[in-house]
Amino acid sequence: MLTINTYNAIAKSGLSLIEDDLNYLLNGEGDPDGLLVRSKNLHDFSFPPSLKAIARAGAGVNNIPVDDCTEKGIVVFNTPGANANAVKELVLANLIASARNLYSAVGWAQTLHGEEDAASVVEAKKKEFVGSEIKGKKLGVVGLGAIGVLVANDALALGMDVVAYDPFISVDAAWRLSQDVKRAHNIEDVWAQCDFVTFHIPLTDKTKHFVNNDSFLRMKKGITLLNFSRGELVDEHALGDALNAGTVKKYVTDFPNEAVLGLKNVIPVPHLGASTVESEENCAVMAAQQLKAYLETGNIKHAVNLPDVDLPYSGKMRLTVMHKNIPNMVGGITTTLSGYAVNIADMINRSKNTWAYTMIDLDQKLNEEEQNDVKTKLKAIDGVVSVRLI
Repeated sequence: MLTINTYNAIAKSGLSLIEDDLNYLLNGEGDPDGLLVRSKNLHDFSFPPSLKAIARAGAGVNNIPVDDCTEKGIVVFNTPGANANAVKELVLANLIASARNLYSAVGWAQTLHGEEDAASVVEAKKKEFVGSEIKGKKLGVVGLGAIGVLVANDALALGMDVVAYDPFISVDAAWRLSQDVKRAHNIEDVWAQCDFVTFHIPLTDKTKHFVNNDSFLRMKKGITLLNFSRGELVDEHALGDALNAGTVKKYVTDFPNEAVLGLKNVIPVPHLGASTVESEENCAVMAAQQLKAYLETGNIKHAVNLPDVDLPYSGKMRLTVMHKNIPNMVGGITTTLSGYAVNIADMINRSKNTWAYTMIDLDQKLNEEEQNDVKTKLKAIDGVVSVRLI
């Protein structure tokens, strides 16, 4: 029996995939084989030797020490695209709300409670909240993953002129992107011509402060920025100067903090990007499915530290090896297997950056002594961090 422990509130639709499976124990007392989390901070977590995988019901993995997990042979999964529609809707809603000054207008209207002739006051003051329509305005979309593509396509449907920038767009995303979306050849083109810019890129060492003082110097005056990706993508000190100078008309962020809450013309959304019933269910189901598939078959989909690997089970026993992406590793694995009376029924090897994953289906099952022997020998190979027999 396999044990999966959960942290945070995981949607019932995802938990039921584990609870209803007799091969699994949910939140048992022993050391787990897998973890299913949302925002639980695992950076100071002590990972037991039994742990094989962590699945996050969400896209970002900042709360998980991915590099440390990889060195320990733990696969880390996320759920890209599961909350894409929820985030897209919130981006477009706030794009319209910011253009029409809805938040300030509604906030003012709520102060009229108790006024004798509130209706007359509204008519007299409403001109102070005159906004603009988004039809015909130019939207820049930076990052064309699951969310960026949806935002770009739906903004087109709303009558916007859409310019997109992503030098690393995937083939799948390119197929899903409307042909009417214009391509920007560099980020400077986006800053210079767009009335609104929304960015949908991951936070890495390279993208921290992606929007910085140099960016603000290149922006069209009066631009509105929408950040529903990560707060640290924006240099908030430089942002304050840009807001005061009028370079940035409004900054909409899903990541309010002390630095931005005190700035004028900031619209702080309390991290609601994926906060829909549908999104939480989609993320939970996807995370549970990925976790179970890996534990049961060794197949990998949407891991952040390993490539996608999918091999139909064609043998009597499956060997999986997680190892560094170095020469002769596969040869060392197959040489080790040659000392046993087994044939290889099928095999696959895939790599991602400095790490690789090898799956081998054997045409017969090794006995317990042979299994332990194979694991010991393979783990002794320099660069191997995980060995499983399924």
